[in-house]
Amino acid sequence: MKDDNFLKENNARHMWHPMTHPADSLANPPRVITGASGVRIRDMEGNEVIDAVGGLWNVNLGYSCDPIKQAIRDQLEALPYYSTFRGTSNDAVIELSYMLREFFAPEGLSRAFFTSGGGDSIEIALRLARQYHKVKGEAGRVKYLSLKKGYHGTHFGGASVNGNANFRAQYEPMLPGCFHTPAPYTYRNQFNESDPEKLAQFCLDALEEEINFQGAHTIAAFVMEPILGAGGVIVPYASFMPGVREICTRHGILMIADEVVTAFGRTGSWTGSRHWGVKPDLMATAKAITNGYFPFGACMISDEIAEVFENDTSGKANVASGYTYSGHPTGAAAAVACIRETKRLNVVENAAARGTQLHQGLLALKEKYDIIGDVRGGEGLMAGIEFVSDRANKTPLDGATAGRIQETIYHAGVMARISGPNMILSPALVISEDDIAAVLAALETGFKAA
Repeated sequence: MKDDNFLKENNARHMWHPMTHPADSLANPPRVITGASGVRIRDMEGNEVIDAVGGLWNVNLGYSCDPIKQAIRDQLEALPYYSTFRGTSNDAVIELSYMLREFFAPEGLSRAFFTSGGGDSIEIALRLARQYHKVKGEAGRVKYLSLKKGYHGTHFGGASVNGNANFRAQYEPMLPGCFHTPAPYTYRNQFNESDPEKLAQFCLDALEEEINFQGAHTIAAFVMEPILGAGGVIVPYASFMPGVREICTRHGILMIADEVVTAFGRTGSWTGSRHWGVKPDLMATAKAITNGYFPFGACMISDEIAEVFENDTSGKANVASGYTYSGHPTGAAAAVACIRETKRLNVVENAAARGTQLHQGLLALKEKYDIIGDVRGGEGLMAGIEFVSDRANKTPLDGATAGRIQETIYHAGVMARISGPNMILSPALVISEDDIAAVLAALETGFKAA
């Protein structure tokens, strides 16, 4: 390993970082993380802080989950890699596919198509949705609907159904046939409606109107996160996702649940779809499936879609898509160990309890600091704070001030994430009550200094 002087001298000089301007990384070199244990990370300067971001929504079991690490070591010795393209498989991925069928049985999802991560899982779901309709003889169903403020990765398909212009503007034109409907975002919405139940119905009505305008016979799928994550942790009213499910079913439109963030316990339920009592047709998963220890994902497929594909005799159901690392044996072994440990620890209980503690603490801070315009969360361990410079007018806080708040919080002992005017918190699902209290204390230090 190169020494600290080498790392400092070469930081950001020879690589471009995701989600940032290359010049900014050169002017403000990234913090170098060199170690982690439990729910804490350490940087090159020796600072140890609570990771309230949970890696990137994915380190649900913390950084010291030995069963996963051991499974990776063992698999690297036995079979570090082989393809699962037509004609070959491996023992680890067969076991994992069976485990996932059991895990997602309440959603009626019984088949897995393995991927390298969340963006890949969304891409496969979009492809399978169009192909499903072609196999059924409805080749005109090619369009996609999704929510404004939604985030579905940065592949061309995922970016095209994204509802945030930041991920689209510099790469347009995007995939044709993608249309967006209003999200149930109570703090800011086109209906000027702050009642979450009424807003949910307005958004459902807008979806119905868009379907009627486009023509249901042209639409392949509707894509949504059960709780919008990167868009600022937008929690819909309980009627919203079931309402979307009913509309999709009535119009013959497939429902794709993007659960890259919410699957495996994040919401205080095992999946976000289960949290709202919904059975999607396709589900994109990744992140927590290996606790972030290996890049891996799975697109889960419903019984009904599986039946259409597997009973096809025309050849149209041949899945002409996949990745070099689909079903990677080392990733599969990591996922098997991770799911076992996730279930053994029953992390949904702690996610619900600590999520309530975090949400209530943030609401208390909102009462004290006018810089907090809105607090969102309360459904598991995912929370969003929207900063404003003028609460009465909901004027978004400037990025420089938000960045200073983040820096102060870090030096108070907590890594938090800033995205625009939002601070997003998604700590490990094994975090303790005392650590949540420490997170809240560090946040207050940052807000006081703003």
